[in-house]
Amino acid sequence: MNTQGQDEGFQPDGNNPDLPPLLVPPVLESVPVEIPPKIEPSPNVSPPRRSLLVRMGVGIYSTVGWCFGMLSLIGGLAVISVIPIVNLLSLGYLLHASATIARTGRLRDGFIGVRRAGQLGGIVLGIWLVLWPARFIALLRDSAVIVDPQRVGGWSVAMWIVTTLTSLHIIWALLRGGKLRHFFWPAPIRFFRWLATPEKFSIARDAVWETVTGLRLPKLFWLGTRGFAGTVLWLLIPVGLMILASKIAHNAGILVSLLGGLLLMGVLLIIPFQQIWFARENRFRAFIEIGPVCRLAGRAPFKFWFALTLTLVLAVPLFLLKIELTPAEITWLPALFFVVFGLPARLMIGWAMGRAEQREPSSNFLLRWFSRLTALALALPFIFSYVVILFFSQYISWNGTLSLLEQHAFLVPSPF
Repeated sequence: MNTQGQDEGFQPDGNNPDLPPLLVPPVLESVPVEIPPKIEPSPNVSPPRRSLLVRMGVGIYSTVGWCFGMLSLIGGLAVISVIPIVNLLSLGYLLHASATIARTGRLRDGFIGVRRAGQLGGIVLGIWLVLWPARFIALLRDSAVIVDPQRVGGWSVAMWIVTTLTSLHIIWALLRGGKLRHFFWPAPIRFFRWLATPEKFSIARDAVWETVTGLRLPKLFWLGTRGFAGTVLWLLIPVGLMILASKIAHNAGILVSLLGGLLLMGVLLIIPFQQIWFARENRFRAFIEIGPVCRLAGRAPFKFWFALTLTLVLAVPLFLLKIELTPAEITWLPALFFVVFGLPARLMIGWAMGRAEQREPSSNFLLRWFSRLTALALALPFIFSYVVILFFSQYISWNGTLSLLEQHAFLVPSPF
């Protein structure tokens, strides 16, 4: 085979000369690709800071909003605490707040739902304010009935028109988020844009559902129900003996009453912390687990003494609000004081337990037991005074001996 005319890119196959030569492609030279250098962010460049006046304004706005939310929370707890069965929600919230502090050891973690309560409080306040024109026209219509019944028709029509427009305005404010500012300006342009939105009703439905589920009402109700039942079981025997003492002979009644009082002193020494232990563990059996609570009390005896003393001291003035039966229309008003006095005590009990768990027990045996016995000696006078005041409260309370079961310091924060 003649191979002289072959190109340099062809090579003959040495094994089989009849086959054509193989084509070997020339090697392509790699073209260098320039990679842009990576730009590292300068450590000295920081996002622009707000001015001092803006930061002060934001801080003031946030503080005012938090305070309003706290007032709304206290008012809401006072209202639901006077509604039968529903008032277990208020007890559940108090137990949940205390248990949260007991887990973390931080007092600020116990203010749960303050912002959400402020939003609900703003809705209530906004509705109350925008209803004033309708109420005013209704008042004029009622006056026209007395002065000139012939001209009532015009006022009735005006009242229905204003009431309808006010109702639509309230619904639209709620759909926009329910903030207080939404009740002062109807935002008509935004309303017509919202009407053109294809998913307007599904968005409103999801927002309402998210708000309702965020309140966790079933969880709080179930926690309050079990907490109420467990506390009653602890108080049933000593308080029952004190009630029974008033039904039997004089001498025997004194002995039974003393026995009930002594048992109640022992119960008061541990029941506030046993409640929080139950709420923290979320087990009904935790009500009888005295050992863990006693070990925590041994780690921080003076914190436990302070929390127990505060609970009993704040509960004593509230017995004065149980002397006379409050009219049903303003029952929430004395309940407001029960919540105001009871909430700090609950938070401090959770704080004492949380701090005790974070603290290591003292290695000095004598110092450890000296602190425990000293705290116990300091707590006994307050417990004894509380039991004595509780015993005599049955003679000034509207419900008589049954008022001994109304342990507002440990049960529902309500006068009755």
